[in-house]
Amino acid sequence: MVGSNSGARDRAAWRLVREQHGVITRVQLLALGFGPRSIEHRVKSGRLHPIARGLYAVGRPDLTPHGRWMAAVLVCGDGAALSHRSAADLWGIGKEERGRIDLTVRRECRIRRAGLKVRARASLPEGSVVRRFGIPVTNPTQTLVDLATELKPLRLERAVNQADVHDLVDPETLRRSLDAYVGMPGARTLRTMLDRHTFRLSDSDLEIYFRPLALAAGFPMPLSKQWVLGFEVDFHFPDHGLIVETDGLRYHRTPAQQARMVKRDQTHTSHGFRVLRFTHWQIAHAPNEVAEVLTRVRKLV
Repeated sequence: MVGSNSGARDRAAWRLVREQHGVITRVQLLALGFGPRSIEHRVKSGRLHPIARGLYAVGRPDLTPHGRWMAAVLVCGDGAALSHRSAADLWGIGKEERGRIDLTVRRECRIRRAGLKVRARASLPEGSVVRRFGIPVTNPTQTLVDLATELKPLRLERAVNQADVHDLVDPETLRRSLDAYVGMPGARTLRTMLDRHTFRLSDSDLEIYFRPLALAAGFPMPLSKQWVLGFEVDFHFPDHGLIVETDGLRYHRTPAQQARMVKRDQTHTSHGFRVLRFTHWQIAHAPNEVAEVLTRVRKLV
């Protein structure tokens, strides 16, 4: 009977070790029925390798990246999860800071360990933490909000694009979900970036906003929704050989749409047209930028 209990205990331990990517805590070993002397024996025989106080690597001291992340979470205890750049690395939407593992702990704490950057955020909703490959980690939306506090705009945009590519969260859903993150650091920055790329005017509003800019730059009233060389264009200035295209919902342009856009621009340019592109956001919220570009082009045509 003793042998049977010992075998069941060992099998339970190995299942837990596999789930935790090669690491286990002393508390877990004791809960499984391993006594202090049994644990010490395994340390001396090289079956357990201490990597932090109360934490062991099993079988060999070297850890995989997943094992290293799980070890960091276990070191920080209950309520700990990967966050920020480490979470981005685990989700495949960014890279971890070299020599640093980012963690969030959903309780008041002061954990200081070399190689770990631990943030105590007791108010972080429990739903913001999920598991990926068995490792507690902030969900994709929370991770992107956190990244917005650290990354420059281009790198943040790249992370959002990667989240979309990996089907973690699409920009439209992400934009809507930010209503639940009002007041959280990073949420406003992320919202502003998403607004620029998901903002779209109706066709009628687009004309209302754009036409005065064209007139102010010295162009005549543009023709809208005209067919030129087999392609419908947003605005056409036939007397000046100028075509203006506007972009909205850029994140969700499919490869086929991208290829068609490139072919359209190539066709128009190869036939002597100048082609300008503006985003809907620029036309509605940065009209001075649009007007300056149109004025410079007007002097060239």
